[in-house]
Amino acid sequence: MLSALRAGRAPCSMNLYEQQQLNRRKTWLIIVIFVLFFAFIGLGFDYFSLGLSLSHRGTRSDVPIPLATTAAIAIASISSLWSLRSGDRAVLASAHAVPVLHETQDPKQQQLLNVVEEMSIASGLPMPQVYVIADPDPNAFATGRDPSHASVAVTQGLLDKLSREELQGVIAHEMSHVRNYDIRLMTVVAALVGAIILLSDWAGRAMRWGGGRRRSSSSRDSSGGGATTAIFLVLWLVTILLAPILAQLLAMAVSRKREYLADASGAELTRNPLGLAKALEKIEMEVAPTESIKRGTAHLCIADPLGRKAGLKEGFWPDLLATHPPMFQRIARLREMAYQASHPSEPISSASSPVIPSTQAN
Repeated sequence: MLSALRAGRAPCSMNLYEQQQLNRRKTWLIIVIFVLFFAFIGLGFDYFSLGLSLSHRGTRSDVPIPLATTAAIAIASISSLWSLRSGDRAVLASAHAVPVLHETQDPKQQQLLNVVEEMSIASGLPMPQVYVIADPDPNAFATGRDPSHASVAVTQGLLDKLSREELQGVIAHEMSHVRNYDIRLMTVVAALVGAIILLSDWAGRAMRWGGGRRRSSSSRDSSGGGATTAIFLVLWLVTILLAPILAQLLAMAVSRKREYLADASGAELTRNPLGLAKALEKIEMEVAPTESIKRGTAHLCIADPLGRKAGLKEGFWPDLLATHPPMFQRIARLREMAYQASHPSEPISSASSPVIPSTQAN
């Protein structure tokens, strides 16, 4: 059965450890790009608002050193470190997530704790912190910097509308994100996307505020710097205008490429692809958006919390604009795994039988 589940997985030649290493490298790559982006925006602010010259042909500057560039690099570095250490707390706070206490008297929350504990044992990972979001729309996400500092959050709607089997499939999906280190990459992206949007807005306002001063200063730099200034200005303006869009597209791409793998890995943990398939069908039937989930963290969720139509279609533009792959495709792949598991090409050995006992009454 295990081989059948693997056969239905999204194409991926990497094993678990290679996937983890790739996610670590991508996390640091995104941080480096983020710092360079901040430095470029800061340099433009120095040049166009503070009068710093890019030329050394005897021109003089209103400021002797690139103050805004230095400040931007410092802010970007601090933001990157903060996103690694505390980005998950910001994500949970933005969703108004409330921790589930182990001594809870709510039967649905107790069942959630039991299922999370089962999936932790099955995946060989530490028990994550468990949160509930008071939102009637069914959804869930995982966040954190590593499996030892992970959190899983589900909406109240998910607890109310899913059976135990379906809930187990959803939690297995989220634990797969934890095991693959997807959570670190996606949490860092969520935190940095917000910072990029704020910086882009700030830079645009600063440009309007300092434009007149720069024009008067630029009259002193008339010795052959016009073409360079024009090119730099165009690049800077394009970067400011497109940065929020590009950041959102990056977040969407990060999520789409990992959902199929998390679906298949979750099915391996439960040995029950139909549980997750049925859960996704119920989630897809809900038309209301998950209002507690903000746009910047939408890529963390198991399903698009904004309910955008781009996620319902296939093709270049839907793939570019959707945070998640089409739900019907995910469900079809899971049902194909279930069919392969129930019609194996080789006898099922005892080692392939379900290994996740339901030890609790809930």
